[in-house]
Amino acid sequence: MRSPYKIACFVFLCVQIANAQFTLDGQFRPRTEYRHGFGSIIPDAADAGFAISTRARLNAKYETEAYQFYLSIQDVMVWGENRQILPDDQNDSFAVFEAWADISLGKGWSTKLGRQVISYDDQRIFGGLDWAQQGRNHDAGLLKYKKDKFMLDVGLAFSQDFDNPAGFQSVGTAYNTSGFFTYKTMQYLYAKQQWDNFSVSILALNNGFQNFDTEEETDGVSNLQTIGTHLGYEGGSFSANANLFLQIGERQNELKVGGTYLFGLDLGYKASDKVTLGLGTEVISGNKADTTDKTEAFFPLYGTNHKFNGFMDYFYVGNHANSVGLFDIHASAKFDLGKKSSLLIKVLNFSGEQELPSGEKSLGTEIDLVFSKAFNGYGLAVGYSQMFAADGMYELKGITDDLAASSQNWAWVQLTIKPQFLKTKKE
Repeated sequence: MRSPYKIACFVFLCVQIANAQFTLDGQFRPRTEYRHGFGSIIPDAADAGFAISTRARLNAKYETEAYQFYLSIQDVMVWGENRQILPDDQNDSFAVFEAWADISLGKGWSTKLGRQVISYDDQRIFGGLDWAQQGRNHDAGLLKYKKDKFMLDVGLAFSQDFDNPAGFQSVGTAYNTSGFFTYKTMQYLYAKQQWDNFSVSILALNNGFQNFDTEEETDGVSNLQTIGTHLGYEGGSFSANANLFLQIGERQNELKVGGTYLFGLDLGYKASDKVTLGLGTEVISGNKADTTDKTEAFFPLYGTNHKFNGFMDYFYVGNHANSVGLFDIHASAKFDLGKKSSLLIKVLNFSGEQELPSGEKSLGTEIDLVFSKAFNGYGLAVGYSQMFAADGMYELKGITDDLAASSQNWAWVQLTIKPQFLKTKKE
């Protein structure tokens, strides 16, 4: 006979689910890569890289009229990295990717608190970096407002090391985590107005980076401001997107920032039901060869940088900070091969925005090919990229022409399955 306690718990659970919507889904994404010049020039004496990685995610969302709660846990695995019959995961990649609550405050206002993906517009400054198996998240609090076609977000973050014995005391808030523009503090305002065919957004962002003295002790904070706009238009067969961003202030350890900018323009034209053409450019400011006491090099911070400047990630993907900048001209064609398949061809030509020490500016040309196919419940993507490096690229990456491999290329195959295990209906 069932106990009254178990019956009461079951009834309570049913009532809770009936008043809310609960979704449980996941993602399984293995990717095989052949790397022979991905990210940088590979020397002739070096062997190509080959590996298979997998991202596994389990996502749960609970939604009521008063609040939403979301939890995403993930593990990123490289096949064979764990020794056989080992009882634990050696790479410590199992983590909480997202954990947030979005609480309604009424009349279009809400607040979103916790670990979350922050992504806006074309993801140039803030993006989820979904291509990377680990993705990108932020521990932040957002105050949000949305009405009709207008939205406003105010974001705040303060980073701390609880496991640092000297970092969480009543006498200070030293922060020892650094690298890849990891911030101690963040404040931003993002606003967007959407019309029928046109949209305008503005972003004002401040990041505070922990400074360190010559003894590697914490020593104040440097603040970097990023300010700019994104414009979008889509009407009929034509589309256009533009970015304009400036950076001022200081980078970590009081490196002065001035005269830095990013300008991008992308045009799209749907030539037919089967063909979409694209043409664009992006100019990112860089340093002159004799610049030492400041930087004029813009860095796009927390965007999905893999999406821009070529899929081979030669620029701004953990690299190219405080360098000569970039002048990128690109053209693309996307062919719909059927209801569920497509082929993307993209050609990009790269030059430095400033000259290298030798006076060279030309960096090279990249060709990217991506074939995508959707099946019943899963998708498959296959990619190939080839870099035709110019003399400036060898100088930029520190590999002389005679020591580099004759071909710089990259190939990959990715399977994506997104099962939905459970979804209840909100009564």
